Amino acid sequence: MAPSFTSNTATLQKYQSLPQKGTLIAEYIWIDSEGATRSKSRTLPEKEYKPDDLPMWNFDGSSTGQAPGDNSDVYLKPVAVFPDPLRLGSNILVLCECWDSDGTPNKYNHRHETAKLMEAHAEHKPWFGLEQEYTLLDLNGRPYGWPEGGYPAPQGPYYCGVGAGRVVQRDIVEAHLRACLYAGIKISGTNAEVMPAQWEFQVGPCEGIEMGDHLWVARFLLHRIAEDFGVKVSVHPKPIPGDWNGAGLHTNFSTKEMREEGGMKHIEAAIAKLGTRHQEHIAVYGEENEKRLTGRHETGAIDQFSYGVANRGASIRIPRECAAKGYGYFEDRRPASNACPYQITGIIMETIFGPV
Repeated sequence: MAPSFTSNTATLQKYQSLPQKGTLIAEYIWIDSEGATRSKSRTLPEKEYKPDDLPMWNFDGSSTGQAPGDNSDVYLKPVAVFPDPLRLGSNILVLCECWDSDGTPNKYNHRHETAKLMEAHAEHKPWFGLEQEYTLLDLNGRPYGWPEGGYPAPQGPYYCGVGAGRVVQRDIVEAHLRACLYAGIKISGTNAEVMPAQWEFQVGPCEGIEMGDHLWVARFLLHRIAEDFGVKVSVHPKPIPGDWNGAGLHTNFSTKEMREEGGMKHIEAAIAKLGTRHQEHIAVYGEENEKRLTGRHETGAIDQFSYGVANRGASIRIPRECAAKGYGYFEDRRPASNACPYQITGIIMETIFGPV
């Protein structure tokens, strides 16, 4: 069982209730070289902030794998602001891009180029919806609720399951959902997944660069909330070898042309383009994705491109409802759960509409 944090929570609530007297706390968030979120806090005068109103900041990039020790300052450029659900008051979460001291984007700043693609092709009104699967682990790295040294019953009762013995740590999932709603993140749902201790939340529809921004802050909040419960969050695409489902970041995509009558021809044309760059997409669709994309457990094979209506064993799935109507969206099922949403959405835009 998770350790009890009741007394710590009561103490925290006591101090959170103290007035801040004209000051707010800004939590600056960025993505490091490993694809994990990092953050640190600063105080600012209490007022309403937009990204351009906030000061640039910096951090030690040599400690995050983002810069050498002899030139370690990496700059934080605010790009999105959200209300902070973790602190009472008018505090904020500040999502940042990382920039080097020479005025160029840091090597691990995948947002910058994707933002240019989104702006260049904005007339197509690209909508994205990402489905983030993840696994909850205890502090020893074991899936939460699994018997020590053994395995639970085979998959079957866990997907969208209800009840003890079927799901674990729903309290984390509920806390995360409510925190995202408070922060204004476009979270659209949650569900228990096929493997026990595995869950999913969905973000979207979001237009353009907003997709990556909202998903990264949702990831930050998930890790931060699970921290309070003494639980780890894994986004590894195959956390447990064997006959267990992996974890993906299924990506739903449409344009205004696809969403209108006759949109199926635009969907099919886009899928044809995706097929010509399959390996280029796989290269940015997450680390160790070959362990997940095996052609089993509702995946397509990593070395083959395929698509089909209502086919969860294909690279691309066209929902049956969309096929029946003749317009709508498609789902790219290839991205792994640890993939960067900026890289996913960026290469989809580049492949379909061309580079900037």
